[in-house]
Amino acid sequence: MPAPGSIALGKGAVEQSLVLSVANRHGLIAGATGTGKTSTLRVMAEGLSQAGVPVFVPDIKGDLAGISQPGETKDSITERALKIGMNWSAAASPTVFWDLFGELGHPLRATVSEMGPVLLARMLQLNDTQEGVLNIMFRVADEQGLLLLDLKDLRAMLANLGENADKYTMQFGNIAPASIGAIQRALLTLENQGGDHFFGEPALKLDDLLRCDAQGRGIINVLAAEKLFGSPKLYATFLLWLISEFYEHLPEVGDLDKPKLVFFFDEAHLLFDDAPKALLDRIEQVVRLIRSKGVGVYFITQSPLDIPDDVLGQLGNKVQHALRAFTPKDRKSVKAVADNFRENPKFDAADAVQELEVGEALVSLLDAKGIPGVVDRAMIAPPRCRMGPITPAERAAIMASSPVKGVYDTTIDRASAYETLVGRLQQPATPQARAPSQSQYAPMPSSRPAPQPEAPRAGYQRQTMGEAIAKSAVRSMTSAIGSSVGRALIRGVLGSLLKG
Repeated sequence: MPAPGSIALGKGAVEQSLVLSVANRHGLIAGATGTGKTSTLRVMAEGLSQAGVPVFVPDIKGDLAGISQPGETKDSITERALKIGMNWSAAASPTVFWDLFGELGHPLRATVSEMGPVLLARMLQLNDTQEGVLNIMFRVADEQGLLLLDLKDLRAMLANLGENADKYTMQFGNIAPASIGAIQRALLTLENQGGDHFFGEPALKLDDLLRCDAQGRGIINVLAAEKLFGSPKLYATFLLWLISEFYEHLPEVGDLDKPKLVFFFDEAHLLFDDAPKALLDRIEQVVRLIRSKGVGVYFITQSPLDIPDDVLGQLGNKVQHALRAFTPKDRKSVKAVADNFRENPKFDAADAVQELEVGEALVSLLDAKGIPGVVDRAMIAPPRCRMGPITPAERAAIMASSPVKGVYDTTIDRASAYETLVGRLQQPATPQARAPSQSQYAPMPSSRPAPQPEAPRAGYQRQTMGEAIAKSAVRSMTSAIGSSVGRALIRGVLGSLLKG
């Protein structure tokens, strides 16, 4: 039996238990495909839930949904439980299903303003120049009090920015039509990937991920990510945004008896692939500081080399399943594994990690004082839940009894930037209505004579802002909308940190 205030993960030379008071010191579950990472994740999530800790976990393959159903008694499970010395019984965990697309769970949305220009630029894979134009657009929207809630608001603002580029260039810098066109094309790609489902209202309330059930068990929030994972940048940026929201909005709590939430990040290498150094620095800062908010982040990946050293150094609880050393890169991973553990004189970690069977792992967990334990070769406990997917009827039954049933299922569409800009076009065409005030937006006075407008080319007709917005509206079929002006002014910790 695990000591009070801890959850049993397995047993080697000694019992390996995760101490709840240091579970917010983050962790790593690594290993080659098919070596047991997902089973370890299940055991850890079940134990945390039983201890009253809410969990958030993405379900990339569709089999983690089985955590909502009791498992089946099998000889292999009974035998493993006896070896470990645990009393095994099948059990389900309280579960809430979420889905960015609203198909296999409750819709999970944010507003464009909440996402902010930094993460949105990463999601759209923009270059530095295009990201600069996006920052200008957000600044103009802020100064004019325009809500950016969904993608049609974003398209309307981009059209407005392009139509009035000459009015903003002196204040904010060059706004090239080519950059605006590139952003619009990237938005079209995002829409084709289903990203428009993510932006809108009602936006997610973080408290809905911090729930416990009537028995005091932490809710396991399962994000249906099979379809989402087909767009890796969207998947990684969404999870990064969610971590950032927790960091920004949760209060400092210091040391707790147990975490307020444990967040699992599967296929964690996607978070760091092709990320610029400035973003990597901010990710490392968020991971380092979010533990003081009572949140633990656990990365799941094949090799520790997938995680930057500055982030890897923040991960105190480590479970390493088998690695195979077939290539020079593999041998480098094996050495990195051995170097990341506190040495055990009884065996060589570099050799042991190549010999582990399925369900075995090298384990090093923090003790109650936060000191890493000596690495141990341990057998991981069998999960109590179903080791596979659930049926549509089972999913429907769980959603029907969900504590957030009906809260997010219907989209709300309220007035925002798109409606405001269209409304301006319908007002009388007075100079005051057509141009921003000199103090806020107009270029500084110049002693040079004003340039004469060029005569239009034959057959050429310039597109008005109204036409651009109308065409944008046709391309943007979503009507999901998003947050308040206050949140538009502070959009995500990464954006505000980068401004610093």
